[in-house]
Amino acid sequence: MAATINVLDIKGKKVSDIAIAEEIMAYKVNQATVHQVVVAYLNGLRQGTASTKTRGEVSGGGAKPWRQKGTGRARAGSNRSPIWRHGGITHGPQPRDFATKVPKKMKYAALKGSLTEKMRDDQVKVVDKLPWKAPSTKAAVELLSALNAEGKVLAVVMDERDEVIKSFQNLPQVKIVSAGQLTTYDVLNCDDVVTTEEIFNIMVKERLA
Repeated sequence: MAATINVLDIKGKKVSDIAIAEEIMAYKVNQATVHQVVVAYLNGLRQGTASTKTRGEVSGGGAKPWRQKGTGRARAGSNRSPIWRHGGITHGPQPRDFATKVPKKMKYAALKGSLTEKMRDDQVKVVDKLPWKAPSTKAAVELLSALNAEGKVLAVVMDERDEVIKSFQNLPQVKIVSAGQLTTYDVLNCDDVVTTEEIFNIMVKERLA
């Protein structure tokens, strides 16, 4: 099913449209692939710095607490035993890398599928241009209102447009990401995607073709 994406100005008025190829809109999303890519992305965010000391790493120990026999108490070889207070930890967490490798083709397919679903649901808002000469949070709020972008918003920007980034960064509901760093998780974790016509054309050419 061929479709078009409306291109709006900063006031929310339609100025043109972008034709989307039929094969793109008919792309079948593989939910298992999307899930695997998102899980791998979230695993990569984990620090993996949790650490506990074993009985060989805690301070103390050394001398046997009491002689082996004749005291009436259970035998003990060290006061750093895991069953003692201030002793070592048994099977505790250790620093590790949670990173999960995912093939590039799977990442591409998941991102393509998530973007396609957003377009089908009319959740991709395209602006012809952002003629901001200086950062303005007020202008960013007015733009989102004009585009009817509600809830969580993903603003896809170009790295060199500092005035655009600074305009959005004070809005807690907006996440800013550069076109080259766009991930499947970013797309799924928002209600609307807002970008410019120039960036959208790049996304269609590189991410959806």
